[in-house]
Amino acid sequence: MDEYLRTSAPDVYAAGDVARVPDPRRGERVRIEHFVVAERQGQAAARAMLGLGAPYRDTPFFWSQHYDVSLSYVGHAAAWDRIETRGSVAGRDFAAFYVRQERVMAVVTLGRDLLGLQVEAAMEADDEAALAALLRAR
Repeated sequence: MDEYLRTSAPDVYAAGDVARVPDPRRGERVRIEHFVVAERQGQAAARAMLGLGAPYRDTPFFWSQHYDVSLSYVGHAAAWDRIETRGSVAGRDFAAFYVRQERVMAVVTLGRDLLGLQVEAAMEADDEAALAALLRAR
């Protein structure tokens, strides 16, 4: 599958749980099984079919709700050199930064929704300096 969500079959596009798309930050193919990602991919595939598309470059993410606890994950870290943590899981104020070769690859948050949005915006902008600053912040 290419960055326009085209499969190897002529005139066939894929989106959602069946799609393994290039991760814009690492280039490796990833499959993110989350309904919002599927919706965004479907919209991108429709634009590509109409000749209006740009490469699909959305930052991977998902969230998971467990009773009154919500975890959010932004980015994609198939491998990492270290994990840096902030805050307290018990206090429901927590973040874990997955770092590879001094680059923030993904962040999981609990009770830090603003941080998750800031990470997503920095990844979308390919702003390594902003990601490094978020990593350094306490």
